[in-house]
Amino acid sequence: MWRKLIVLTSLCLCSTAHADLRHYVASLENSAWRVGENNPIECRLEHDIPDYGRAIFTSRAGKSLNLSFTLDMWLKPDAVTKATLISRAPSWRPGHNAKEITELTYSKQFNGEVPKKAAWSMLNELSQGMEPTFYYADWYNNDTKIAVGISSANFGGKYREFRACLANLLPYSFDDIAFTVLNYQEGGVELTRFSTQQLQKIQRYLSFDPDVELILVDAYTDSYGGRSINQRVSDKRADSVKEILIASGIPKDRIHTSGHGEKRHVTGNDLAEERKLNRRVVIKITKPI
Repeated sequence: MWRKLIVLTSLCLCSTAHADLRHYVASLENSAWRVGENNPIECRLEHDIPDYGRAIFTSRAGKSLNLSFTLDMWLKPDAVTKATLISRAPSWRPGHNAKEITELTYSKQFNGEVPKKAAWSMLNELSQGMEPTFYYADWYNNDTKIAVGISSANFGGKYREFRACLANLLPYSFDDIAFTVLNYQEGGVELTRFSTQQLQKIQRYLSFDPDVELILVDAYTDSYGGRSINQRVSDKRADSVKEILIASGIPKDRIHTSGHGEKRHVTGNDLAEERKLNRRVVIKITKPI
């Protein structure tokens, strides 16, 4: 335990007298924070690290509040690298004890990632004026140590803006709407109440997401009525959903519709509940990987 405390203390002595330690951190004068995304599907808080890269906190719409941190490096690790994340006092706030937040492993040619719990700890430390700092050995010379600090200068205002964004995130994610089945009242193009709510969720999400690549809309009927009538009904259902999606801002050339009439039932047609399941539109949404 004492050995670890001694090592931790020595790591935080970032004086320029130590020629074997390269310290990257924004100065008090040029420390800048910005909210990169601020909408109901993504919140992003960013900070530039001079001569090194960017620090990025990200939270996305979902059933539970999530948070990730990325150390976006100009030069990615050239080897698997062990790192220690420490909260230390900045040079302009002496007298505060340093403490370890977590230990990490950087993968070769990837940015540094910090898990949810540690990312929240970083935000908490920043809000208290501390400076979360990553320490690791240089990829090309183990005798040279690297320190990468996240400055808390000018943090408060943009952090409040970021937290306001978090409060407005949608309570569902892209994965929750990427495959959706809508059901219809008997005959015509009127959705059930629940399916109307589901389609509204899709509309709201897509109105904020410009990255949708393709939407497939497949419409089906039960087997009551003539085949030609059922075919026309399924075509109308597919087209009505397409028009709603276009109104959400989706380019019409990215929406492909197909009416299948009474083909491809998912269950029987003798019972009312079975026919209800067969009267459906299936929406499949894809985004670039």
